[in-house]
Amino acid sequence: MPRYEKNPDAIAALTPEEYHVTQNSGTERPGTGKLLHNSEPGIYVDIVSGEPLFASSDKFESGCGWPSFTKPIEPAHVTELRDDSLGMVRTEVRSSHGDSHLGHVFPDGPRETGGLRYCINSASLRFIHRDDMETEGYGDYINQVEDVT
Repeated sequence: MPRYEKNPDAIAALTPEEYHVTQNSGTERPGTGKLLHNSEPGIYVDIVSGEPLFASSDKFESGCGWPSFTKPIEPAHVTELRDDSLGMVRTEVRSSHGDSHLGHVFPDGPRETGGLRYCINSASLRFIHRDDMETEGYGDYINQVEDVT
């Protein structure tokens, strides 16, 4: 099993927006994320640690302005924390090993898939196309990614 951890070299290579989102619990502007409209088959990993977070087969169009997923590909890689920073109670999601801020989870997702919406900043993710998953060390997850092409 690969070892995932907060990688100082990956942090040093982050763009200002990626750093703001992952290290300072920031949020990218809605509708601007590079992965919002990505519909290619593959997985989404933490930009800092590389830990697998979400599968393309669990991504859906929620209309909220950020990539949305019904569930994590590895629940142990996503930590949920209480967030009352905006005067309301929300549930923040962070990567477990990289401790990157990812976004928030809400109970308004598709009922047929569990009712959750993981609303995730593109700036916290790196996309690995299905064709590259084996080469990049994510071959164990290929069967969890539907070929949507």
